[in-house]
Amino acid sequence: MQIDVAINQLKGLTSFFENYREHGYVSAIVSAKEIASEMGIEPKFQEKGVIRRKPIFGENNNEERILSHEDSFRIDYFIYIVDQAISSIKIRFQQFELYESIFGFLFSFEKLKLLDDDSLKNSCMHLEKSLKHEMFSDIDGLDLFSELKVLKEVLQIKINTPLDILNYIKKTGSFPNAFIAYRILLTIPVTVASAERNFSKLKLIKSFLRSTMSQEKLNGLAMLSIEKDFLGNLHFEDLINNFASKKARRIIFN
Repeated sequence: MQIDVAINQLKGLTSFFENYREHGYVSAIVSAKEIASEMGIEPKFQEKGVIRRKPIFGENNNEERILSHEDSFRIDYFIYIVDQAISSIKIRFQQFELYESIFGFLFSFEKLKLLDDDSLKNSCMHLEKSLKHEMFSDIDGLDLFSELKVLKEVLQIKINTPLDILNYIKKTGSFPNAFIAYRILLTIPVTVASAERNFSKLKLIKSFLRSTMSQEKLNGLAMLSIEKDFLGNLHFEDLINNFASKKARRIIFN
């Protein structure tokens, strides 16, 4: 999957969850009741007691609002879960927004064609700055600007995706700066496997013999296992001495 396709899908997924948060509760309840009826379960909320909501800012503290169990479920569970999903998507893929600000003008031939000379030049100089380390840069912004101006005129409309443009540049043997820029764009990783690695570690850590460990210990062991490269650079003697100095209860008399 190309990064521009992933960004568009993530934007659509975020928009879906935001709309589902506002208008999806009723349909979710209807579906849940149908499933409960098919399973022979009475489709209603169990009443365990009176639920009182704390007053929000601007309300009279003497007025308590009593919530029904369905309203409490919508506020404390449904909205909370959807908000967590939206927040996780935005945090997990926020780096894509940075990539879009740097490489966005190269995502398609249509975007490249719509840019005027000033906007295209600014985008090329920004890309040069982003790909620069100390005094060295992978591309020259002014040369890239000149190459893309020519590409805008010689490319055909059917050549639209970054991969198609890269293949065209490779066949011509020209446009060296554009060739490097598109190669970097197409090698940016779209997906990550950190969550899968974390769960695979948990299977090794929490075995049958360690089934009663606390959550705090499990989190610590998982972190040590995941960050083993960083852990290998630590000096255990310094850690042990530091720990012993803080936990020692003996008083040393001179």
